[in-house]
Amino acid sequence: MVNANIKITNTYDFILKVVLSMDKENKLEFEELLRKILEAVMESGFPEKLKNEVLKELEEIRSFALDSRAPRIAIVGRRGSGKSSLINAIFDDYKAETGDVKAQTGRGKWHLYESELGKLEILDTRGLGESDKPEEDIDATTPLEELKTSVINKCPDVILFLSKAKEVGARIDEDIAQVKEIISIIKQIHNYDVPIVGVVTQVDELNPKKEEPPFTSALKLRNIQEAVNELSRKLDGVTQFGVNVIPTAAYKMYDEDTKEVIEETIWNIDILLNYLIEELPNDAKLQLAKLSKVKSVQKKLARKYGKRFAALCGGVGSTPIPVADLPVITGLQSTMIILIAAISGRKINKESVIEFLSALGLNIGFGFALRQVARQLAKLIPIAGSAVSGAVASAGTLALCESCITYFIDNLGVEQAKKSYDTEFNKEK
Repeated sequence: MVNANIKITNTYDFILKVVLSMDKENKLEFEELLRKILEAVMESGFPEKLKNEVLKELEEIRSFALDSRAPRIAIVGRRGSGKSSLINAIFDDYKAETGDVKAQTGRGKWHLYESELGKLEILDTRGLGESDKPEEDIDATTPLEELKTSVINKCPDVILFLSKAKEVGARIDEDIAQVKEIISIIKQIHNYDVPIVGVVTQVDELNPKKEEPPFTSALKLRNIQEAVNELSRKLDGVTQFGVNVIPTAAYKMYDEDTKEVIEETIWNIDILLNYLIEELPNDAKLQLAKLSKVKSVQKKLARKYGKRFAALCGGVGSTPIPVADLPVITGLQSTMIILIAAISGRKINKESVIEFLSALGLNIGFGFALRQVARQLAKLIPIAGSAVSGAVASAGTLALCESCITYFIDNLGVEQAKKSYDTEFNKEK
């Protein structure tokens, strides 16, 4: 028991060190935190099935947080389908020129958006099937050749196929055939089954035109659904995995000098971003959630991981081995706090994390371990005690997740974070 207590204390001390060093990105410290949790799991005496579950989750967490990279999204569609406008809406910034009359985008170009929150790469292509010469110079003679060159050099994570709402019934068989060829090239060169997402753009132009989002009139919704159904029908069979179609509006008018938004109609961009995060590889999810600045997108991803952490902590907490689960649960919960803070896009620093934990009455040192004593005592009751212990660990982790969302994503302060924790814990337990 003495050795176990030393190991627990050392683990808590290390977690405290990680939190106290979070004035800048500290990937090495975070990697070491995961390694410490791994060691605690391997030496815990847990059943092999539980060990494997925790180890599998830790590997995915590592990929999500430490191998995080810029998502790569290819946007294809005919001239006027709203590619550049959609790029600006996803960036929530002025990044791509829009052309009202002539084809604006020349060579297949990977646009890199970079800020303190991360990076995002979007392949903006010439409109498929267009005949006019674009404003920008081109390296290849056809849009298809440009697109082929771009995807050979860099593999997209996902392809967005855009069609203007008023023109979704137009002949796009040639465009679809070309996209199929691109899918085949990506599979051949990169051995990757790239997902396709259909996007009906400019739904604000459907009747009644004067209606502003959120669209509620029966006529507007019916016209939007008809456009979605038509594009879904045409994209059926493009890929063996099926194609989801999402209607959007991404109109923004910018001041020519300042590039400030002076008028906008934005609708369903958050739905599109949520779906993209589901489709993206694990190592590309984090940066899109941060860059989007859309709270609903960030909350969904945070709750997804919160539920996974809660399931792990519940399983670990239900093991009939007093004390051994403490460093594992504390390590997992600490990791969850850091991840949700990262998803929010806020700068993670020691002051904010310590303030957050103090508001909940928690400490990342031995005091946090003492707070778990009641749960450990429940294990002294055969069978039922372990179940109660696991349920409390799971409920506490879910409550901690909601409190993190309130504090880091909603930015509502420590008092509201405490209320969120208490409310969620009382509900879950």
